[in-house]
Amino acid sequence: MAARSPTAGRKIFLIATEESGDRLGAALMKVLRQRLGDAVQFSGVGGRAMTQEGIDPLFPIEELSIVGFAAVVKQLPKILRLIRRTADAVLDDAPDMLVIIDSPDFTHRVARRVRARNPVIPIVDYVSPSVWAWRPGRARAMRRYVDHVLALLPFEPEEYQKLQGPPCSYVGHPLIEQLGSLRPNPDERQRRDGAPPVLLVLPGSRRSEIRHHLALFGAALGTLGERMKFDLVLPTMPHLEAMVREGVASWPIVPRIAVGDAEKRAAFRIARAALAKSGTVTLELALSGIPMVTAYRVGAVEAFILRRAIRVSSVILANLVIGADIIPEFLQEDCTPDKLAQALGEVIADTPERLRQLVAFSTMDAKMSTGDQPPSVRAADIVLATMARRSG
Repeated sequence: MAARSPTAGRKIFLIATEESGDRLGAALMKVLRQRLGDAVQFSGVGGRAMTQEGIDPLFPIEELSIVGFAAVVKQLPKILRLIRRTADAVLDDAPDMLVIIDSPDFTHRVARRVRARNPVIPIVDYVSPSVWAWRPGRARAMRRYVDHVLALLPFEPEEYQKLQGPPCSYVGHPLIEQLGSLRPNPDERQRRDGAPPVLLVLPGSRRSEIRHHLALFGAALGTLGERMKFDLVLPTMPHLEAMVREGVASWPIVPRIAVGDAEKRAAFRIARAALAKSGTVTLELALSGIPMVTAYRVGAVEAFILRRAIRVSSVILANLVIGADIIPEFLQEDCTPDKLAQALGEVIADTPERLRQLVAFSTMDAKMSTGDQPPSVRAADIVLATMARRSG
């Protein structure tokens, strides 16, 4: 690729196939436009946020909202067709930079095809796959087609060094820019510490997760309700509201449904404890200072594979950031209503278990700090530096 002058227009192709990646991509695009000016051209795959920043999506990302091994196998021909289509679009566009964002089962297949057919195009991976948890060999394999990894979690660069992966830099998690909306003001703090306690229940953000957890969580909360009083709140998103309302209608204790991000954050600011499906929400709860109990159930095929693949003692992101298994997690057969109710009671009351979590959470701001630069700015700096090295 011939060198261009600093003032020449740049073409950047971005691929994000989930809402979380779409938000990261949009924030990155905004900073890149500030740095490169209006001459920068964006293309690729993204959702609403990236579309608002100037991408005309190659296809709707809803076409890839597929969860679970069985579902993926059923939809495999469609997925492979979209991978080929996306890779061909990158190669036809011949961009100055390809940024793949999360969704490694899709984006990395595209990146490998692009690197094989046009090795000059620089490739940055925004959001590391969980190489520290399972399939560690992916890190070394990524050296063949990824020039730099942008990590959301502070321990990931060291893992890439250990695993002989490509260069990896911690740019920060987007949640660290949202702490003001997650933490209580004095009035909300009073409610958080008041009676009856507010208990959050978070069964998942995808339909398959909700199906696996809703009945289990309802039974656990019913058992807990026989021992104590509490106000129950279930945050969800608008497209899942009908499914959630139908699922909780038969619960022994019917929760108040908080719909959308604003209502969810308001509930977080007054909550005393939470029962949550393992995932990114556990990091959100920890940064909010909410002690929790976590659970995770998947189908039999997924469970069989994951048991043999996972190489860490905990899959809870907050535990991994803290560096200790502070938050209890109940997996598969261990997920019973009695066990969840017992553990929840211990984090609602003033117990050593609750205090242990709160003390650990107080260390997270320092561990996840990015100084005075927001994640999107740090990410943009590395994208631009990588582009300059490869095209200069």
